[in-house]
Order: sequence, then C-alpha cells, then structure tokens
Amino acid sequence: MRAVGAVLLLVVLATTVATGARRWRIPAPSLLVLAGIAVALIPGAPALHIAPETIGLVVLPPLLYASAEELSLRDLRSVWRPVTILAFGLVLASAALVGALAAALTPLPASMAFVLGAVLASTDPVAVTALGRRLALPGRVQVLVQAESLFNDATSLVLFRVAVTVAVATGAVGWQAAGGQFVLLAGGGSAIGAAVAGGVTLIRRRTTDPVLETVIALVTPYGAYVLAESAHTSGVTAVVVAGVLLGRSGHRLTDARIRLQLHAVYAVVVFLLESVVFSIVGLELPTLVRELPGGSGMWPLQALAIATVLIALRVFWMLPLSAAVGPSRGRPSWRIAAVVSWAGTRGVMPLAAALSIPLAAEDGTQLPGRALVLVLTTAVVVFTLVVQGLSLAPVVNRSGLALEPEHTAREEEDARGALTRAGLTHLDQLADLETIPGHVVDRVRRGLEARLEPHDEPAAGTPALVVYRELRREVIAVQGDELRRLYDDHRISDTTRRTLQRDLDLEETGLGTA
Repeated sequence: MRAVGAVLLLVVLATTVATGARRWRIPAPSLLVLAGIAVALIPGAPALHIAPETIGLVVLPPLLYASAEELSLRDLRSVWRPVTILAFGLVLASAALVGALAAALTPLPASMAFVLGAVLASTDPVAVTALGRRLALPGRVQVLVQAESLFNDATSLVLFRVAVTVAVATGAVGWQAAGGQFVLLAGGGSAIGAAVAGGVTLIRRRTTDPVLETVIALVTPYGAYVLAESAHTSGVTAVVVAGVLLGRSGHRLTDARIRLQLHAVYAVVVFLLESVVFSIVGLELPTLVRELPGGSGMWPLQALAIATVLIALRVFWMLPLSAAVGPSRGRPSWRIAAVVSWAGTRGVMPLAAALSIPLAAEDGTQLPGRALVLVLTTAVVVFTLVVQGLSLAPVVNRSGLALEPEHTAREEEDARGALTRAGLTHLDQLADLETIPGHVVDRVRRGLEARLEPHDEPAAGTPALVVYRELRREVIAVQGDELRRLYDDHRISDTTRRTLQRDLDLEETGLGTA
C-alpha cells in the first residue's frame, strides 16, 4: 500500500509541475528534474530506488513508440546517411573519449571508465522528443536529431554489454564477438519490430471497434519490446521499427473517429509517463550521492567536464555533416552544428543502463566504482536536461533556424486552399454526371467555399441528410488524397500534414453516423 501511495503521489507531483511548465512555457523535462531534486532534498524524504526493469519495461516502450510514430519516413530517407554516421561513428567516438577522460579524472578503473563511456555515448530519444516537440525546426534538422536518438541504441547497447562483460569477467571480449552481438541486437530487433508491425497491420485492418483499436495500440509497443528481449535482441530497436512502420501506414488502417481517439489516449499516456520519469531522474540524484563512498567529492566537477566534452565532440562531429541537412547544400554550418549538438541531450535510457550494472564481479567481489558511475551518469543527465533544456529554445532562436510562425501559417493556408480546390473539382465532376441531387452538391460546395458559414440542418433522418453526409465524406476522402500528394511531392512539411489530417478527421467525425 505504501508503494502504491508513493507512486500516486509522484504522479500528482509530476502532473502538477508539468502543467505549470506548459503555462510558463518552460520545457517540462527541465522543470520536472529540478522539482525531483528539490523533493529529494527535503529532510525526511525517503530514498528512491527504481529497478531498471521498471523503466525498461513499463516506461520506455510507449514513449519510444510515440516518438517513432511521429518520425517522418519521407524526411528520414533524406538524412539516412548523416543519421548512420552519427549512430555508429559518434557513439563510438563518444564512448572512447568519455572512457579516456573518466580514467584520467576519476578513481574509476579502466574497465568501469569504459562502462561509463558506453552508458553516456548515445542521446536519449525520450528526452530529445520531449524537448524538441515545441521547437519550430526545419523538417530535415528535426528528423536528424530525432532519428539519431532513436537508432543509435543498438550501437550503444552493444558497447555497454561488452564493457560490462569486461568489467565483471576476467577474460576479454574480442571485436568479432562484439560484431556478432551488434548483428543480433540490431538485426534481430529490426526483424521482430517489422514482424510485429505486419501482424498488427493485419489485425487493425479487420477491426472497427474503437476500444479494441485503442487496446491494440497500447499493447503493440509492449509486445514488440517483450518479444525482442525474450529473443535476446534489442527491445528498443524493435519498438522503434514497429513505430516507424505503423506510423507511416496508420492513416490507412483506421477511420477518423478511431484516429482521434488514439491520439487523445496516447497524448495522456505520454504526458503521464514523461512527467513521472523525468521526476524520477531528479529524485534519484540526491539518493545516489548519499551512497557514494569516501573520496568521491569531486564528482560535480568530473560530471561537468564529461558533459562539456560530450557537447564539444558533438559540435565538431556535426560540423561536416551539417552540409547534408542545411538549406545551403555542400557548405558546413556552425548554426546547424550548434543547434543539433545542443538538442542532443541524455535522459532516461542512460540512467536505466547504469542502474542495470551488476553489483558484483564473477568472482563474487563487489564491482569497484559502480556507485560513482551511477552518480556521474545521473549528474550528466541532469545537466543536459536542465542546462541544455532551459537554453535550447534561445539557442534555436538566435541561430536563425527556427521557422517563423508566419511561415507555418502560410504553408497551412496554401495547403488548405489546395485541399478545397481538390474538393470543388470533385464536386464539379459529380455535378456533370448528375448522379446526386443538385441542392446537395450546392450545399457541400458552399461549405467548402465558406467553411465557417453556419448551415441550416434538415430534420434528422431525411434522405437529403444521408446523401449530404455521404457526399461530404467522399469529398473529405478526396481531400485526404490531395493532402498525401502534397506531402509526397515535398510541398508541405510533416507537421502541416498532421495538422490538416486532424482537421479532416474532426470534420468527418462531426458528420456523425450515416
């Protein structure tokens, strides 16, 4: 009962703080971490110990799945080369540099210093998505940051497993074995994620019940994660692949009413889980510091040095890659490199990995430096979430990369005009065929030409109302096809496509049942 009460109290606290963050226009993860630290420092506050399995199994799958569904596959194809370089090269370089720095600055043995490097080598998709959700970055830059954080898991996970194996065992692990582990984790996770996406697609095509659709959508990320982990592959990769594939075909699997319900349900789930998990990061740090052994008092400076080196390495690594995603192709851009580097924060996944480090070596002796690795990991995570999170919006605005509100409004307005013209063209074709009463066609036409003009509804159940609803749905379907054509032709961004698709869904749902 006490554990249940603590969880409920944490949910209430996190929700209250996150609500305040939205009102004050402060990034919620940053404020939640600070609130967690403040609560943990209250005299008499109980120590918080979270099992890594809880974060990995309960929290990560739906958050990763939601992030992957938001990823634009069209934009991903245009940045897959820099994403691949970041997911492999930058992760390896970050692990090596942090490991060497930790071995030089901290009392950690070389093996545990490499474990720390592997833990902090990759950016965190949950934190990146939460921080970048409100930023008006160009599509290619936003996708680059988000895709890197989603797809660098396999590389960092292999490094982490190799590093832990070296730390707890007396023997060494060869590169051939590490390569085999990577193929198993990344390849196996991708295969299972694709299989889950295929199975869910077949089921959802035969399901029209909103309740069942919602249950399937909530169970999908957990199913992909558990299946992949049971097969000793990467559960995170499986969830990401399933999310990307299903996000691409989601509009074809459900109708407007179900899409709106799924969006509302997932918005609540993501809000609650993000609120709780970032609060946990803040609550964990004071508890871990209290458990540090003597002689570890320099950890704040060590964590600051590690965080600074990680950011500097990202900037220099991103500089040549910025030419592939910037508006001026072929020329590196310090602005893009700085923004992408500042947006690449650490978060929940490094903390879960650090918590999963074994307590003892194979010979039964206590693993040296585990407590310091936990503290340094959490401190770097807190630093990136607070410092980078609170200053990310000003950095983006000063860089000049942020899209002006007028740009987004103009793009939406042009797209709405194109959809309206497509609907009117379809009505003209129907009027020429004379298969539908003229007054019904005229009514739909007036609705397209003046969308805010009120209409006098005929009595419910009349044949004219039924025909009107069917015709309006047909026109909405034509507008949906036009919307996808505009997106496929790169005339609108993914954000505009999602906004207008939701508007069409609201219109279709407002028609009621035929």
